[in-house]
Amino acid sequence: MIDVRDPATGQVIGSVPAGGSPEAIDAIGRAASALPAWRERSGAQRAATLRGAESLMRQRKERLAAIITSENGKPLEESRGEVDYSADYLASAADEAERLHPESVRSRRPDRRLRAIPDPVGVVGAITPWNFPLAMLARKTAPALAAGCTQVAKPSELTPLSAIAFAELLAEAGLPDGCVNIVTGDAATISGAWFSDGRMRKLSFTGSTETGRILMHAAAQHVVRLSLELGGHAPFLVLADADIDAAVAAAMAGKFRVAGQTCVCPNRFIVRASVHGTFAQRLAAAASALVVGRGSDPATKVGPLINDDAVAKVERHIADAAAGGGTVLCGGGRVRVSGCLDRFVAPTVIAGVRHDCLAFREETFGPVAPIAEVGSVDEAIALANATPWGLAAYVMTRDAATLERVGSQLRCGIVGGNVGVISDAYAPFGGCGWSGFGREGGRWGVEEYVSWTYRCDAC
Repeated sequence: MIDVRDPATGQVIGSVPAGGSPEAIDAIGRAASALPAWRERSGAQRAATLRGAESLMRQRKERLAAIITSENGKPLEESRGEVDYSADYLASAADEAERLHPESVRSRRPDRRLRAIPDPVGVVGAITPWNFPLAMLARKTAPALAAGCTQVAKPSELTPLSAIAFAELLAEAGLPDGCVNIVTGDAATISGAWFSDGRMRKLSFTGSTETGRILMHAAAQHVVRLSLELGGHAPFLVLADADIDAAVAAAMAGKFRVAGQTCVCPNRFIVRASVHGTFAQRLAAAASALVVGRGSDPATKVGPLINDDAVAKVERHIADAAAGGGTVLCGGGRVRVSGCLDRFVAPTVIAGVRHDCLAFREETFGPVAPIAEVGSVDEAIALANATPWGLAAYVMTRDAATLERVGSQLRCGIVGGNVGVISDAYAPFGGCGWSGFGREGGRWGVEEYVSWTYRCDAC
C-alpha cells in the first residue's frame, strides 16, 4: 500500500494500492470491454452522463475541496475554485459531445457523396500531476468520454484520493463500469505496461518535460497518440505604459496560487526600467500581506510546498538571485507554522535580478517573483522568448495595439493580456516547444480523442 500524507504535517490521511503491471493490464482489459457499448451511445446520451457528474460535483464541492486540501496542501479557497474548474470541464465536454456528428464534405464530382465521420480513438490513458489533482483528471477524462472513448488513469501517488473520489462520482452519475479505471502505484511501471500491451491508443500526460520525452519513446512501439502538457516558464511582461496597480493585482492572482506550484504561473518578471522600482515595491507590499499557513485554515492564502525537495529548489533559486545582485524585498526564507513540517516558504519578491539567474533559466515552482529590468519592448520580447519552453505568458500594457503586437510575437500557447488567471475549460489549453503539444478544453480537447473516418459513396 501507498500512504497518502498531508504535505503540511506529514500525517497519513489515507492509503491506496501500490499497483503494478498486473493491475495496469487489468484496467486496460476493463476499459477495452466497456468500449463497444460506450462508443455506441449517442452524443446526447454521453452528454447526459457528463452533466449528471457536473451537477454532483458542484453539490459535493465542500467535500471534494477538503480532499484536495488535505492531500495537496493548497488553501480551501483555491480547492473550491479547482472543483468549479473541474465541473466546467464536464460541462464543456458535454456540450461538445452533442455537437460531434458526421459532416458532409463538398466534392466537385456530382456522382460522389463524401462524409467525415468522427470515431473515438479507443481506450485512452491519462497520467496526472499533484498540483491540480481533480482538475487535471477532469480535463482529460471529460473529453475522452465525450468522444466515446474509455479510459485508464494514473494519478500522482502524492494526491490519488481526489482521483478516486472523481471516479466514484462518475459512477454515481451513471457512467458504466469499466469506462474509467483508476490505477495507483509507480508511474513508470504502470505506463510501461500500458504501452507494451498495445490496446491503449492514446495517452494524455501532464508533468515534466523529462518524463514527456520518455513517454514519447515508449509511445513509438505501438504508434500511440500523445497529448503532452509539460513544463512551463512563463514570462510576465510589464511595459512602460502599464497600469501598475492592475499589473500587481494580476501578478498576485497568478504567481502565488498553489504556493507558486503551477505550470502557468508567472515565473520570470520582465519589467521596463522606468516602472521597475514602482512595480517591485508594490508587488512586495502585496506579497508581504499574504497569510502563510495550513490550507485548512480559512485565513491562509499560501500553503506548504509539496515536499522537502521542492523547498530546497526554491531556496537555491532565491540564494542564486540574491548572490547575483538581486535585492530581496520581502520573504526570502521559511515560515514556521505550528504543528507542521518545515515546508512553508514566505512569498518572496526579488528586484533587479540578472537575466541569467537560475530563476530565469529554470522553472522555480514556488512562491518566488524574480524581477529583471529591460530597456525596451523588443528586449522584453527577446528575453521572454529566450527559453525552450512555451506554455504561457502575460503582458501588461494599456495600449491595445501594443498588446496585440507583443502577444503575437511571444512563442507560447497561451497569452494573458492584463489578467493573471488565464485557464478556462472552454479554451484550447496547451503549449509549444518543450512545453509539449496537444490541446485540452473546448472542442479542441475533444478533437484530441477523435479519429475522422472518410467515407466516399456513389450517389
